[in-house]
Amino acid sequence: MIKVGIIGGSGYTGGELIRLLINHPAVAIDFVYSTTKAGQKISQAHPDLLGCSELEFTGHINPAVRVVFLCLGHGHSKAFLSQHPFSKDTITIDLSTDFRSLKNSEFLGKKFVYGLPEKNKSAIENAQHIANPGCFATALQLALLPLASAQKLIHPVHINGTTGSTGAGVMPTETTHYSWRDNNLSWYKAFDHQHLGEVSEQLKQALHQSAAVVESKKPEVELPALYFIPQRGNFTRGIFATLYTQYQGSLEEAISLYEEFYKDAPFTHISKAPITLKQVVNSNQCHLQLHKHENQLLLTVAIDNLLKGASGQAVQNMNLVLGLEETLGLQLKGTAF
Repeated sequence: MIKVGIIGGSGYTGGELIRLLINHPAVAIDFVYSTTKAGQKISQAHPDLLGCSELEFTGHINPAVRVVFLCLGHGHSKAFLSQHPFSKDTITIDLSTDFRSLKNSEFLGKKFVYGLPEKNKSAIENAQHIANPGCFATALQLALLPLASAQKLIHPVHINGTTGSTGAGVMPTETTHYSWRDNNLSWYKAFDHQHLGEVSEQLKQALHQSAAVVESKKPEVELPALYFIPQRGNFTRGIFATLYTQYQGSLEEAISLYEEFYKDAPFTHISKAPITLKQVVNSNQCHLQLHKHENQLLLTVAIDNLLKGASGQAVQNMNLVLGLEETLGLQLKGTAF
């Protein structure tokens, strides 16, 4: 069995990662590191794991593990890696924002590859260090990448996306506690969400790469404006987003474009019928649906923010780096009810 370690296992993404890895047929959890819960059973932080695992949190790491997952708060992964060096052969998968941008992708001699398999699969398969994408960033890119790669993302995109309360992390805040969130809806960080940076960077890269193929050079290609309004939903998990932009082709052409782009993506699927959030919650799936109204193409996307938007995608990336079946340990399904 392949030994893996988890740094920061008491939060939502850490808990999801533990649930996935204790049932993964090819790996075994060697340690779950926590400075605040060392010596406590995992099930004290994640009661649903009672009877599923006797693991305890520890204040010590094994630097020789084959894979280490960093589930720390944003800005803390760099500090942790600086203070806790791992083996030169250890694979690092970071779930924070620390290494997602190209300007921050190199650290202590480690080159982090952006871990969106539907875009960077071959690079991930040959990488040692992965920067796992953000949850909203995953959803928005999966909705727009086929257009960008076909040089058809040329007009401004208007985006409305609603996320569950787990997207804000495990620590209670004014806008996450039950009495505020229940029966409520609000927007936040309008036009300036932190995930827009990585979305724009990756879409620009897709635009440039596709233009270079067409013109045998790397021209300057402008990314249209992305007008994004994130919302806080009164549910715990999942992201449901709608995006619309001008599109000159037919709906059938657009659907064909998306189906071709994702033909080898085991977790991303195009639906002919309108989609709902429950279809993907508790799964690593991304469901997309396309609709045309006059000259506007409407894209609807749904993912589970803790799985495809975080821990599930991290395991998907681990499978690719290790040369395992991409879907191994991720045969999870959503529900219609």
